[in-house]
Amino acid sequence: MARAGSSKLANMCSPSQARRRQLRTWRPSPDGTRLLPANSAPEGDEKQRSLVDLASNDYLNLAQHPELIAAAKEEINRSGVGAGGSRLISGSRPVHDQLETQLASWLEQDRVLLYPSGFQANIAAVFALADRHVPVLADRLCHYSLLTGVQASGARLQRFSHNDLKDLNRKLERCHQLYPGHKPLVITESLFSMEGTSPDLATMAELCASHGARLLVDEAHALGVLGEGGRGLCQALPSNAVTLLSGTFGKAFGSGGAFLACGAELGETLLQSSGAFRYTTALAPPLAAAALTALTLMQRHPHWSGELITKSQHWRSALAAAGWARPGGTGPILPLVIGTDQAALDRQQQLENAGLLSVAIRPPTVPEGTARLRLVVRRIMPDRTLEQLLSALPIS
Repeated sequence: MARAGSSKLANMCSPSQARRRQLRTWRPSPDGTRLLPANSAPEGDEKQRSLVDLASNDYLNLAQHPELIAAAKEEINRSGVGAGGSRLISGSRPVHDQLETQLASWLEQDRVLLYPSGFQANIAAVFALADRHVPVLADRLCHYSLLTGVQASGARLQRFSHNDLKDLNRKLERCHQLYPGHKPLVITESLFSMEGTSPDLATMAELCASHGARLLVDEAHALGVLGEGGRGLCQALPSNAVTLLSGTFGKAFGSGGAFLACGAELGETLLQSSGAFRYTTALAPPLAAAALTALTLMQRHPHWSGELITKSQHWRSALAAAGWARPGGTGPILPLVIGTDQAALDRQQQLENAGLLSVAIRPPTVPEGTARLRLVVRRIMPDRTLEQLLSALPIS
């Protein structure tokens, strides 16, 4: 007799052809605007065989920035490649302290703690605020890492409709009846990675305050992009409106790793009790050095984020004028919902034939029937990329 769940596992391991994932390895161009298949022959004009990168989250083109590369090399010479231990054993380095201090100041938070990955940071964030007694209300399109954290914590999960504050309010009111004496936890993102949309965080924070709920905001895709000087959407909120903020360095910062930012008391609680912080090797020092340099560049060029938003809105208008449904939001993530898995893959191939890379995003990453191309606008792009895109993607 088959074990319970074995058929589901078999389906996951044997997806339909249009839903199968495959690894593709790339070599970036020196300026980071193009990708070249790593297995392509070295002969010939690389520009002719490369694809303009409309897929990565390197929004500010910092991953190939010479100052980040130099900072990482210098830190390797000082500290080596890896930290060799957890932060609470022997893995803490001066660059970790510097990055945490400068991030806390930039975000106007009391405390920042670094984590090796965004997935780890989000699990740690939920664990710090929820247990089996706590009702959790999460946006229906929240990242898988946040939902994994809820599941692992044993908390009572409810989902509210995407960015729907009326639905959230109804569920918060219901929490008081079902779970008296327990503070709910509300979880959202400030820029949703597959939708490109943002919630009304100010109103959401007011709702949470009125219901005595705590608020966890994942700013992974917004930092460096949204808000004044790219400081994210939480920065404009009143002090203490957000209980805990998570962010990553693998997107606009062009590096790797992640962090949690919060008040002093919660920060000390994380330091003392967060297993995801305690039981892992510290963030590699070269990555921390690169992230610190990226932060310095963002502070030196606060206009970068505004320029990127302007460019993104221009792309939205051009796509709408060409007959596509105008992508929601204001940031650099522009989803074009295609429908079926195979149709999205076909559109991906159209773009590749035209020298552009935008990977088809299919379920379970997005809801059934909403397979899409996820276009990413970045600060630096080859000339006439938008015209090239519109030519390669006729509406019919």
